[in-house]
Amino acid sequence: MGKIVLVTGAARQLGGRFVRRVQRDPGVDRVIAVDAVAPTHQLGDAVFVPTDIRQPAIARVLAEHSVDTVVHLDVSGKALGAGGRTTVKETNVIGTLQLLGACQKSPTVQRLVIKSSTSVYGSAPRDPAVFTETTPPKSLPSGGFAKDAVEVEGYVRGFARRRPDVAVCVLRFANILGPEPDSPLAEYLSLPVLPTVFGYDPRLQFVHEDDVVDVLEIAAGEPRRGTLNSGTFNIAGDGVLLLSQCSRRLGRPTVPVPLPAVTWVGSALRTIGMTDFSPEQVRLLTHGRVVSTVQMRETLGFRPRFTTAETFEEFVKARGPGLLPPETVSRAIGRVAELPLAGGPGRGRTGATHSTDGAR
Repeated sequence: MGKIVLVTGAARQLGGRFVRRVQRDPGVDRVIAVDAVAPTHQLGDAVFVPTDIRQPAIARVLAEHSVDTVVHLDVSGKALGAGGRTTVKETNVIGTLQLLGACQKSPTVQRLVIKSSTSVYGSAPRDPAVFTETTPPKSLPSGGFAKDAVEVEGYVRGFARRRPDVAVCVLRFANILGPEPDSPLAEYLSLPVLPTVFGYDPRLQFVHEDDVVDVLEIAAGEPRRGTLNSGTFNIAGDGVLLLSQCSRRLGRPTVPVPLPAVTWVGSALRTIGMTDFSPEQVRLLTHGRVVSTVQMRETLGFRPRFTTAETFEEFVKARGPGLLPPETVSRAIGRVAELPLAGGPGRGRTGATHSTDGAR
């Protein structure tokens, strides 16, 4: 008998992709896809079980299918469908509690994979240049998805102590981008004009959707030779980008806003439904965040196919040109540079004429 894998959050784009991928693993016998909402995408040969993980029914699903591997992807910063922030928080926190309780009672569960976020480190002015997995945050997140992630990881650590026989892998993903991202940051970067915090240019890291699916597959399987896929790992592409570089590559102008007024701007954007400009996202866009991926490479044995810059380029291609496409700006700068008053070739010819006249 091969593995029986249960995946939560199957109605989300990322969950659906992983469900389809893990079915191709020859060591997997069956995939159970779970979500409270029916997926709009195909799940291949997976068995879809409509279940709200906030309800005790999830324990029955684990028992009925003798699940041995649980991949918990239903931890998100964005509502699915008509759900609001309250629904998201309940699914993230209460849903995780119910799922962990079911796993604790299940005699068949052997491996648990949790999708988390580097937002657990927070964003503060005195943060270290680079966070490692053991670096304590200077300031714990006070709300939003970041706080949910902190609470989820706390519950997972408690579960690991109570069930030391279960291999637990927590993946802290940097901001996930790509052609079809599903996150508040992607919504922010899709705005026609980007409000930024005046005087700050934060460093950002990204991880590609394809790399997310790849590393989830590694975490859900047996450890490869010379690697260990139990523990907590930062997952991000190589390199960093400044927010100013992101805006230029997107072709979207920025509007610097004084820090005290940023909260008001965020509230206005949330009110009109453009993006979830939460206080934690404001802190990220103020102070930035960079994490170390040494353990990802040396212990987990995973090397992303996309760098941070390449991931962002894929996102840019999918979004199309902004108000100020880089090519158009470059051509405009080139034309200005050629003007006589700008010191271009025209001025050089004029100067040469005057010089010749003077010689005569």
